[in-house]
Formats: sequence, structure tokens, C-alpha cells
Amino acid sequence: MDWKGLPPLSALRAFAAYAETGSVTRAGDALNVTHAAISQQIRNLEASMGLTLLNRSGRSLTLTPQGEVLAAALADGFGRIAQVTEALSGASQDRPLHVATTPSFAAFWLLPRLARFRDRHSAADIIVNPSPQLIDPSPGGVDLCLRYGGGEWPGLQSDLLLKSPVVAVAAPDLLPDNVPHTPDSLRVLPWLQEMGTNEASRWLERQGLTETRVASIVHLPGHLMIEAVRQGQGVAVTARKWVESDLNSGRLVELFRDPGSDGYHLVTLPGIQRPLVKDFIRWLRTEARDAP
Repeated sequence: MDWKGLPPLSALRAFAAYAETGSVTRAGDALNVTHAAISQQIRNLEASMGLTLLNRSGRSLTLTPQGEVLAAALADGFGRIAQVTEALSGASQDRPLHVATTPSFAAFWLLPRLARFRDRHSAADIIVNPSPQLIDPSPGGVDLCLRYGGGEWPGLQSDLLLKSPVVAVAAPDLLPDNVPHTPDSLRVLPWLQEMGTNEASRWLERQGLTETRVASIVHLPGHLMIEAVRQGQGVAVTARKWVESDLNSGRLVELFRDPGSDGYHLVTLPGIQRPLVKDFIRWLRTEARDAP
């Protein structure tokens, strides 16, 4: 690496703080310097690089395209530095374990097992965020995501934990006399879908069954969606693991199965993890391996 070619670290920190906060005043507060010092450091950085990083032509400052590229690189770089130093120094050991996942995974897989982890780590505080939106791990924030998909999320480390095909299911009473033979024929039936980004999104898109095509869609949190489909309120697409007992008992009927290789992945930032996170990941893998 050409260390001599790097701009001054103080200027890079000032620009990164501005890009994160969107304000020279807040950036100054974050670094315990004046807003004038932040402005001067950014100008020094621009002079050093021979680039314009801020657009100053309007009433407010905005990042130029070059500024956006540099801001993203600095956020990643400083974030990784913070992650590693926290892990090495033990500064983050008292911070709660923060896990983000889908409502379905939280309700049907994680929470029924979580007591076993707490038995081993009785002093550990745990935050489970059952959000349908994709939340990335971040230094000092979310430690681990349990995310459904193919495992390709740029800049993140992902390992398959639990493989499960996606299925379209419905209660027998909802179906016409002849079970539909094509996904398109399901358009005449009411639909249920988990709110936000979820296991069903890819399947619906691949089949062309968007909200403009199906009869109607009710959006619900994952665990409520499963209960509603059991009550015969609509067709739902979900991971097969969540409805296996319903299918075995005949309470639900499997209409279609996606042959794809998607599943639930452990998603983290690359690099060193603090001991509590590593213990939780090992525990998750053991639970997934031993699950029936």
C-alpha cells in the first residue's frame, strides 16, 4: 500500500463525520471540534485529492458523485476498524447481543429455542428485532442477521443455516374442487402476504403474481399470516418448515413448491466477532444441525 499517497487521516475523519451526520455542526460535535474546523478539513481533503467532494452551489451542501463514493468507502473502512478494535479490546462485551430477523423466523424457529441459549448465557442481554425490512449488521448496532435468500449480499459475510423450499399453501376449504395446476390460476383467490421484504417476495415476482395481478392481498406480520391461512382467509407463500405440521395433518394443502436453493443465512460483517456473537453463532448451527 502507498501510505504516502493517502490523504491526512484527520481530513478523512472530518469528511466521514459530515457524510454520516449531514451537517458540519453535528460532525464537529461528533469529533469535538468546531464546525469551522470540519469545513476547513474538508477543503484540505478536496485540495489533497484534486476533487470536489461537496456541491456548494445550492442553499445546502450535498455530496458530489465522487463524494458519495468516498463516503461509502470511509463508512465501510472506519466501521470495520471500530468493529475490530471493539472485539480486540473487549470494549463491547457488555453491549446486548442484537439479532435482526424476519417475524416468521423469530416466531417459528428462534424464539422456541432461545431459552436453551439463555440457560448457557444467563447474564447476556439479547435484543431480537423481528423486522420484515432488510437490516444490515453494523458496528455497535446489529451483530447478526438471520435472512432468507440466496446468500449474496455485497459486503457481508453469509453462511447457510437452514435450507427450506418456499411453498404456496391454502386451507382445503378455500380451494375449488380441482386444485389449481398453475400459479396463474391462483389469481382468482384472496392472498395473504408477510409485510415487507420476506420469503414470498421472490416467488411472487418470478410467477408474475404481483399486487396488480392477484384478486386482493392482505399484508400481515409473518406469524399472523400463517394463522390467517389456517383459517382459510387466503393463499400464502412461506418457507415450508413453518407449515410442515399443518401439511402433514391435512390442515393445509401444498399447491406449489419452489425448487430453488434459497434458505436462511447467518449474515454478519466480515472480520472478528466478539465472544458473545461467536457463541450465539455456534449455538445456532448446533440447533440447526440437531433440528428434526
